[in-house]
Amino acid sequence: MVLKAPRSERSPVLRPLAFALPAVAALAVLAFISLLVGVSDVSVATIVRLFSHNEDDLATQVLVASRVPRTLALLLAGSAMAVAGLLMQMLARNHYVEPSTMGTAESAGMGMLVGVLLWPDMPVFAKMGLAAVFALAGTALFLAVLSRIRLRAALIVPLVGLVLSGVIESATTFLAYRFDLMQTARSWMTADFSAIVQGRYELLWLSLVVTVVAMVAADRFTVAGMGQDFATNLGLNYKRLVAQGVAVVSVVTASVIVTVGIIPFVGLIVPNLVRLVVGDNVRKSVLWVAWAGALMALVCDLIGRLVIAPYEVPIGTVMGVIGSAMFLALLLARRKRMGG
Repeated sequence: MVLKAPRSERSPVLRPLAFALPAVAALAVLAFISLLVGVSDVSVATIVRLFSHNEDDLATQVLVASRVPRTLALLLAGSAMAVAGLLMQMLARNHYVEPSTMGTAESAGMGMLVGVLLWPDMPVFAKMGLAAVFALAGTALFLAVLSRIRLRAALIVPLVGLVLSGVIESATTFLAYRFDLMQTARSWMTADFSAIVQGRYELLWLSLVVTVVAMVAADRFTVAGMGQDFATNLGLNYKRLVAQGVAVVSVVTASVIVTVGIIPFVGLIVPNLVRLVVGDNVRKSVLWVAWAGALMALVCDLIGRLVIAPYEVPIGTVMGVIGSAMFLALLLARRKRMGG
């Protein structure tokens, strides 16, 4: 006689799988569709030939050199920026901030412009390092300004971030105009994956490593999101946790901007949508945030490739339209819950 575990004992194990398997399947399907969409004719048979190590025909070369790197870049950038947004929301203790609304992304862009001015032939890793340093400084400036504001209402914090972002972006634009580098500066102000080919996206693997580090330290960042007094009472160094979180966000933002440009809203919308289902625990939500960020990046990129095919709309533009609409919906839903 075989004894079966009661339903109440089996459900904690089966319930995550019941959601995880369809989620992974949906992401795999979208990634597969991304490999097929484009100007060049790439079919399912082309993908089959790729696994048979036949790379002689043009379609297979396009798949290897362009479609696969682009799809991987979308997955890496979308998930990394979503996790970075989640961390900043925990550290700032506000659900309406992300790297592109608090000066981090704009500071990284300024760092890249300064690098072009001082060292035009700067290597890619040096560009990323300089952008990360500027992003770190911009984030620290935001947190310093935030610490001096007594009224910490939910919408005051992102408003301060948007003002700071506007000031930094204006300074960057002035420098670019002054030295005739407007076109160069605009190249990373709006994310675009159309130029991603083999050899031009590998820097994003660094963002994956940093994202994994954030997942490992998820519990500590959850405690940091509860405030300095709470973290200190548990024996944690609050300032060190904040510094680690800011460093993670800065490196992730810099690597994404150097590779494809600024991706707006993904770090703002995705964590809030996941939070509605999972809650504020970073350990429980971080994998779902990474999944949803990759999914959103794939969807927006596919829309940009299909809406005016064979031409493309940059993913930054599509993400801006969809993200702003979703952000407005979140604000209206919050007002309705509060009875406003």
